[in-house]
This record gives sequence, C-alpha cells and structure tokens, in this order.
Amino acid sequence: MSEDRAAVEAQIKATADAAQWADAVTAALTAYGEEILGYLVAITRSETDASDAFSIFAEDLWKGLPKFRWECTLRTWAYGLARHAFARIKRDPHRRRAVPLGDAHVDGLVEQMRSRTATFLRTETKDKVAKLRASLDPDDQTLLILRINRGLAWRDIARVLAPSADADLDKVAAALRKRFERLKTELKTKARAAG
Repeated sequence: MSEDRAAVEAQIKATADAAQWADAVTAALTAYGEEILGYLVAITRSETDASDAFSIFAEDLWKGLPKFRWECTLRTWAYGLARHAFARIKRDPHRRRAVPLGDAHVDGLVEQMRSRTATFLRTETKDKVAKLRASLDPDDQTLLILRINRGLAWRDIARVLAPSADADLDKVAAALRKRFERLKTELKTKARAAG
C-alpha cells in the first residue's frame, strides 16, 4: 500500500473510530468513489446501471461502515460492496431507484462523482481494450480491473471475489492468479484476431 493510501485509510479509520460517520463516509467516497464508479461502469457497460449500483454501494457504505471490522483495507471492502451492489442490480433490473443517504453533503458528493466520472468514461469505452474486456463476464472483468487498473494485491482480490466470507483466501488467491493468466492469454488471442 502506498504511503498516501495508508494515510487516507488511517484518516478514515480515525474518523470512524470517533463515530463521525458522515465525515468518514465523505472521506471514503472522496478517496475511492470515482474509482469505484469507474469500476461499475466498466462491468455494467451502462451508465444508468452503474449509477444505480453506485447508489446502492453508497447506501451500503453508509450503513455498513459502523460494522466494518478493518480486517482488510477500506478500499478492498469498498470493492466488495460495489460488486455486491452490481449483483443486486443484475438480479433485479427493475430496482431503479436512487436512495438518498440522509446526509445532504454525502448525497451531493455522490451526484458530483456520477457526473464527473460518466463524462470521462464515455471516451474510454471506445478504446479497443475496453471492447475486449466488455466481452468477458463480470467476474473476469472485475479480476482484470482490480489487478491491472487498481493494483490490488492477490489476497485483497480474493477477499472481493471469494465465494463466501469464510473461504480460504490463500487458495482463492492462487486460483485467481491462474485464472488471470488464462484471461491474459485469451485477451491476447482475441486482440490478434481483431487485428
């Protein structure tokens, strides 16, 4: 973990330890909100679905932070929340509601990230690599995004993608490394074929 990220994590934890939940959520969204929304846009392939999933993610962050046990970084936990929010959107496509968090400052911050990130990602999705990634299933996309774009450690990725909370993270990480190598080979083959 970089020193900057460690300092951010420590600041958020100190704020949470002081039970200043609105400030802790604001700090978490400021630190990781745009990258989480970018991840959601990449795996949903839809700004609308990503926006809905981001709303659910923000609500889950707001409700879950007081119970978060700090067994991993907040960033890793946030990706797990985002992945679960995406799964809920995928299971129930009629769940098209933005849930106000009950704090006007946090709600405004969420909306600001949506508008800024969506514009940035519109041009990125035209990229050849984004098209290749879009052909993958969401878990494979998540694996690539977390490892390549976000630089998460294998154990943190295992925590996000583990099939259950009590899974052996070392075994899951080893399986994910093999899956990652297979994906790299598959993407190289598709890139050559696309010319």
